[in-house]
Amino acid sequence: MRLATLRTSEGTVAARVEEERYVGLDATDVGALLAMEGWQERAAVDGPAYPLDTELDVVIPRPGKIICVGLNYRSHILEMGRPLPEFPTLFAKFADTLIGPQDDIELSAESDAIDWEAELVVVIGAKIRRASEAEAVAAIAGFTAMNDVSARDWQFRTREWLQGKNFDRSTPLGPVVATPDELPGGVRPALPISATVAGEKMQEADTSDLLFDPVDLVRYVSSMITLRPGDVIATGTPGGVGHARKPPRYLQDGEVVTVEVGGIGRLANVAVRG
Repeated sequence: MRLATLRTSEGTVAARVEEERYVGLDATDVGALLAMEGWQERAAVDGPAYPLDTELDVVIPRPGKIICVGLNYRSHILEMGRPLPEFPTLFAKFADTLIGPQDDIELSAESDAIDWEAELVVVIGAKIRRASEAEAVAAIAGFTAMNDVSARDWQFRTREWLQGKNFDRSTPLGPVVATPDELPGGVRPALPISATVAGEKMQEADTSDLLFDPVDLVRYVSSMITLRPGDVIATGTPGGVGHARKPPRYLQDGEVVTVEVGGIGRLANVAVRG
């Protein structure tokens, strides 16, 4: 099953994605749907039809938590000149950063070093704390994609990364949530992932390069804090980011940034200088 959040004349609505249409569901967005008891059964019910050219919103507009993992692809760790970490490197983003899969990325006037990061994102579908492996598997509602747009000059002002990761309207999330049964590998999906900037392929990898896989991350994060339906965990980015290039390459006004994750879909956003 694939789920999306649509923008309609009456407001946003969660929908099931079918071959020739969206089927509206009894929830304002996918995050609200996941918070409902028996969301899987609710997502299977037929509702009003919407055409496939309906505009998409952020698939989960207001996650309670956006947990991000840094340095989790071996290729990216090596290009950044760092050793393989013993534990996941965690930071957070806030919901005000999120935009839809085709919305403009705001290039903040405060930064001249805004970078791209293609990421696979775990979507939580059940409340869990100190999850066992089986509980972590059962709590994964599905996966989506994110471009973890980063202001590198702000990120590396200090040893903590949060300030470089939280500029308003910078982070596309979507286009859909795909349940594990839709993806090869299920809760440990093996998917191609890529980023293209102004027509040039910048990142190209496979999620098999992850150091800590989705189940590992759900277990680890839930050992410190309760995870709830609609929370998301961005699993990190592969090699090919602009900051690691020589010379560094950052987003420019008017460039189209495309992030694609196999089985999930594409984020295509224009970078616009604010």
